[in-house]
Amino acid sequence: MSTTAEPAGGEPALKRAIGPKLLILFVIGDILGTGIYATTGNVAGKVGGALWLPFAIGFAVALLTAASYVELVGKYPKAAGAALYTQKAFNVPFLTFIIAFMVMCSGLSSASAAARAFSGDYLGEFTDAVPPTLIAILFIVALAALNLRGVSESVKTNVVLTLVELTGLVVILAIGAYAVFSGEGEPARLGEFQAGGTGYALLTSVLGATALGFFAFVGFEDSVNMAEETQDPARTFPRAIFIGVGVTGTIYVLVALISSLLVDYRVLEDSSGPLLEVVKAGGLDFPPKLFALIALFAVTNSALINIMMASRLCYGMANERILPRAMGKVLPRRRTPVVGIVFVSLLAIGLVSTGEIEGLGDTTSFLLLCVFAVVNVTVLVLRKDRVDHHHFRTPTILPVLGAISALILASPLADRSSDVYIRAGVLVLLGVVLWGVNKLVLRARRED
Repeated sequence: MSTTAEPAGGEPALKRAIGPKLLILFVIGDILGTGIYATTGNVAGKVGGALWLPFAIGFAVALLTAASYVELVGKYPKAAGAALYTQKAFNVPFLTFIIAFMVMCSGLSSASAAARAFSGDYLGEFTDAVPPTLIAILFIVALAALNLRGVSESVKTNVVLTLVELTGLVVILAIGAYAVFSGEGEPARLGEFQAGGTGYALLTSVLGATALGFFAFVGFEDSVNMAEETQDPARTFPRAIFIGVGVTGTIYVLVALISSLLVDYRVLEDSSGPLLEVVKAGGLDFPPKLFALIALFAVTNSALINIMMASRLCYGMANERILPRAMGKVLPRRRTPVVGIVFVSLLAIGLVSTGEIEGLGDTTSFLLLCVFAVVNVTVLVLRKDRVDHHHFRTPTILPVLGAISALILASPLADRSSDVYIRAGVLVLLGVVLWGVNKLVLRARRED
C-alpha cells in the first residue's frame, strides 16, 4: 500500500501518516474540548437545569450525520470533504464553493471560540495581567506554527492533548460518582427548564440550547479532510467516526447530568469556565488550578485540529480547482499546505478579535448545521454513482432524518441571537466576493 497520497499539479503529496488508532484519538480529540469545557454554561442558560437534554438530542443528530459522512468518505477518500460531495452530487461550482467556504469558516469560528475560551476564566486561575484578545491572537499564531511543522507532529500533539482532556472529564465523572454515593447535589434540578411551563417557549428554549450544545459535537466532520493523510481510509473511517462520536456523546450526557446536579444553572451561565465551578462544588479535594490547566490543554486541542482541518480543506479545494491553485502549495520538506495554513490563520485572528465564546460557538453550529443538511441530501443523490471498491452504506432513513433534524436546528425555531445570523451572513458574503474574484482570475488566464 502506498504511503503517500497522489501528487497534484507537480506538488509533493501529503503523507499518509495517520493509522487507525491515531485516527480514533484524532476524532475523539476533535469532538472533545471547547464545546463541553467552555459552552456548557451558555447551554444551561438557555435550557435551565435539564442541561442533559440538549446534549442527548445533539448526540442523536450527530450520529445521523456521522453515518452519512462515513458512507461518503469511504466512497470518495479525498481531502475536500463536504465540498467534494456537493460538487459530485449537484455539479454546481458556486454551491460547491459556498459549502467549502462555510465549512472552512465553521472551523475558524470554532478555533476562535477555543482561543477565547483559552483566555477566559480557566486562564484567570493563573493570571489576568495580559489582555484576553492579545492572548487569543498569540494562541492562533502558535498553533499555525505547529501546523507548519507537519501533520505527524500535529496529530501526535493531538494524541497527548486528547489524553489530557479526557483526564479532565474523568475527573468530572469521578466527582459526579462521589456526589451520587454521598447524597450530594440536587436531583430535582435535572427536570427544571429555564423557560418554565410548556408550549412554544419551551420548544424554542430546548431547540436553542440543542443548537448551541451541538457545537460540542462538531469535529467528526474535520477528520474526513484528513482522508488523504490516512492509511486505508475506506476501512479506517467507519470504526473511527462511530467510536469517536459514541464515546464523546456518552461522556457529554454524563458531564451535563453531573454539572446540573451539583451547580445551579445560573452559576454555570455566568462562567466561561463552567466545569471549574463543578470541580469547586464537587466535594472532592481536586486542585482547581490543576483542572484549569487541563481545560486549557483541552481548548488548545480543539483549536489545533480546526486550524488543521481548514488548511487541508483549502488544499483539497485548490486541487479541485475551486480555489486558486496557490492554496495547494506544499512546503517541500515538511509537506504541509503552507499557503492554506497562513490564510486560515489570518482569518481566525480576524474572528477572534471581533467575537466572544457563545457567539462564535453558535455561529459554528449554525454554519455546520446548514452544511450537514446538504451533506445528508448528497448521500441520497450519489447512490446512483457506483465506485469500484467496497465502502460503508448507511440505511436510507438515517440521512433523511439527519437532513430534517439539521434544518430544524438551523431554523429560527432554535432561539439564537441575531448577531449569529449577521456574522454567518457576512462570512457567506465574503465567500461570494472571493468566488467572483476567483472566476475573474480564471477567465483572465484562459484569455491569455
